[in-house]
Amino acid sequence: MLLERFCRYVRIATQADETSTTYPSTPGQLELGRLLADELRAMGVRDVEQDKHGIVMATIPATQSTPAPVIAWIAHVDTSPETTGLGVKPQVHRNYDGNDIVLPGDPSKVLRVADSPELTALIGKTIVTTDGTTLLGADDKAGIAVIMTAAAHLLAHPEVPHGPVRICFTCDEEIGHGVDHLDLNKLGAQVGYTLDGGGTGEIDVETFSADLAVVTITGVNIHPAFAKGRMINALRIAGAFLDRMPWQALSPETTENRAGFLHPYRIEGGVGSVTFRILLRDFDTGKLAEKAKLLHNIGFLLMVEHPGSQIDVTVTPQYRNMAEGLVKEPRAVDFAELAMQRVGLEPKRTIVRGGTDGSRLTELGLPTPNLSCGEHNLHSPLEWTCLEEMQTAVDVLVELARIWGNADTAPRTQ
Repeated sequence: MLLERFCRYVRIATQADETSTTYPSTPGQLELGRLLADELRAMGVRDVEQDKHGIVMATIPATQSTPAPVIAWIAHVDTSPETTGLGVKPQVHRNYDGNDIVLPGDPSKVLRVADSPELTALIGKTIVTTDGTTLLGADDKAGIAVIMTAAAHLLAHPEVPHGPVRICFTCDEEIGHGVDHLDLNKLGAQVGYTLDGGGTGEIDVETFSADLAVVTITGVNIHPAFAKGRMINALRIAGAFLDRMPWQALSPETTENRAGFLHPYRIEGGVGSVTFRILLRDFDTGKLAEKAKLLHNIGFLLMVEHPGSQIDVTVTPQYRNMAEGLVKEPRAVDFAELAMQRVGLEPKRTIVRGGTDGSRLTELGLPTPNLSCGEHNLHSPLEWTCLEEMQTAVDVLVELARIWGNADTAPRTQ
């Protein structure tokens, strides 16, 4: 059932679109949300609703009479705009033999063990890949399938004692708008868990803090035949701007662990005007202001060097490191560790060089760590997942519901 759910969900195109003026940004997200709402109703979940923004909420009712905190399981329906998600053809590799996997839709795309060494621990398991022509969409449809399967399990086993569990599927997480229209009072949870993590047994307890810079360079376009002394080429200025960003030490391709970066990722325009977007990332929120100042300084110097040009740098906050908010409710992580231990895992607290819906939710007051659900090689035609890792995530959610149902007496982890 878990595998069938996952394959059904990934076939629905739900790529987010950063240029869209609607919410959600693409109609496929509404389509998947409607399907999920229908499936939840069919399995007997209560209070199922897809609101006008496409956000789906529902309630798994408590099976115990004693009060317990309300917890929420959260995943996002959209997929990354970085690789096409149209016409996904999931490939199921049963009893994986440990060798490289050639993807049939594009034989030049090979899932190599050397590049994904975690495959060596999954011999004999079921691996699901793309056909090489699209992304798979395990980010975050693995999380959706895990939540739906865990919900079905709890409803089929009322003997499992637990308090109320809220289910929430958001939209447009991949473009930074996952919780823009999420009403936390309506969600009504004390703790949340996003199912949007890699591999198995990991609990993401820190994320980047993030801002977005939009740089607009305005020049003067005129026919090149008589441009001397009159043309101001915004493209040349843009090239100089990008060259002066210290990519040797402050870019994604040259940093790791806790080092932040500046990442230009989209550019458009011509001689008269150029606009490009830059991601600002750091685990230390205060350092984002330093990165923004660097961009402003580059722009100022270039305007001096190119009289008549105009360079505007607009910086918008996106999300913040979840670590500070999680300290306010340590049971959110402690109980996740305990649940993983109960299903035979050795949990690891990890940091994310990125963000999740949980980053914003924690910032807004709902402590929301992120849990593993079998995702690998995200945003790529080489994306893959493991069925058994997803099933383990299902088991973790069931144990989490049980533990929070007995929150007053649950033991703490060490």
